[in-house]
Amino acid sequence: MSSTRPVKRSLTLHGHRTSVSLEEAFWQEFRRLAARDALPLNQLAERIDEARGDVGLASAIRVYVLERALAER
Repeated sequence: MSSTRPVKRSLTLHGHRTSVSLEEAFWQEFRRLAARDALPLNQLAERIDEARGDVGLASAIRVYVLERALAER
């Protein structure tokens, strides 16, 4: 199992850099989903950002990854 400590990485959303901290397992799955959808990671992050409301971006990404994983079952 990969580390459970969050890893901070930078993303560019709408031309602005931001940092997001996610556990490595979420980063790996997030990258896999972006590749599966033939989207750059930043573009998928922008879509999640636009739909997240008042939830933090890291939380919105985790929920997105979880919902996609459950839908694939």
